Amino acid sequence: MSNKRILVVDDEPLCLMLAEDCLVPEGFLLETFTDAEAAWQRLIDPASDFSLLILDRYLPDLDGLAFLRRLHAEARFADLPIVMQTAADSPEEVREGLAAGAHYYLTKPSSAAALLSIVQAALDDRATRAALREHAARLESGQKEVQKLLINAQYQFATLADVSALVPMLAALCPEPDRVAPGLSELMVNAIEHGNLGITYAEKSALKWDGGWENEIRRRLQRPEYRDRRAVITLERYPGHLVFRIVDQGAGFAWANYLDFDPERAFDANGRGIAMARATSFSHLEYAGRGNIVSAWVDLP
Repeated sequence: MSNKRILVVDDEPLCLMLAEDCLVPEGFLLETFTDAEAAWQRLIDPASDFSLLILDRYLPDLDGLAFLRRLHAEARFADLPIVMQTAADSPEEVREGLAAGAHYYLTKPSSAAALLSIVQAALDDRATRAALREHAARLESGQKEVQKLLINAQYQFATLADVSALVPMLAALCPEPDRVAPGLSELMVNAIEHGNLGITYAEKSALKWDGGWENEIRRRLQRPEYRDRRAVITLERYPGHLVFRIVDQGAGFAWANYLDFDPERAFDANGRGIAMARATSFSHLEYAGRGNIVSAWVDLP
C-alpha cells in the first residue's frame, strides 16, 4: 500500500484545489470528490488503497459524521486516519467528531503549512503503529509459552531506540500484541520526552511543526542534566491480567488533561497519544505521583 495516497472529500472546489496545490508538490497522490456518495463508493472499492482521508464536516448529500459511521462499520478501515476539515470549531461539534473517530482536525480555511503538518502527523502516527504491530505479531508465536511462565520483569530505557527494541518484545507477551504495542510505545516515549527530557507540550508542538522533534531528543540526551536519566518499565503478572508500570525521573505533568480526547487540542499535530492508548490499547490506565508513574492493565483470557 502506498503511504502517499489520500482521499479528499469536500463540496467546495476551492478547498480541493488548495489541497492539491499543497500536497501534490510534496509527492502525495490525491483523489478528490465533491460528491460524498461517489467518494464512499471509491473508498469501499476492493482495489482502493488510501492511507488517509480528509473529510469535510458538512456535506450536502452525506454528512461527514454519517460518512464516519459508515466507515467505522467496515473493519478494513479500522486504522485509516481521518482529518476532519470544518468551519465548525465549537467544542461540542469537535467533540462529536472525535467521538465518531476523527482524531485530527483542521479549521477551514486552513493554511498550507497547517494542512501539510497535520497530514504528515497523521501518516507518521499510522506508520509507527503499523510497524510496532507487525514486529510484535512476528514475535508473538515464540512468546506464547514464555507468557505463561512470566511472573515479573524489569527494564530501563533512555532513548527512542530503546523503546523500539523493547515494545515489540513486551507486547508479544500479551494476548493481543498488535493492540498493546502502540499504546505501550506512546507511554514509554512520553516518559522520555516529557518526563526525563522535560520537553513541554508547546515545545513538542513546535518541534512537530518544523520536523525537529527527534533531533531535539537526541540533543537533550547529550546534555549533562539529562544524559544519565533513565526510565524503568516493570511488567507483573496477576491472576487475570498483566500490569505495565512505567516510572520516569521527570517533574511530572498535568496528566488528567490528557486521558480523554480534548477538543481544545484536536487541531494540534500532537497531544492525542495517551487518550488513544487508554481507549484502544489497555483495559485500564492510571497515573500516580506527580504524573511520572503510569500503570497500564492488559486483561488475560
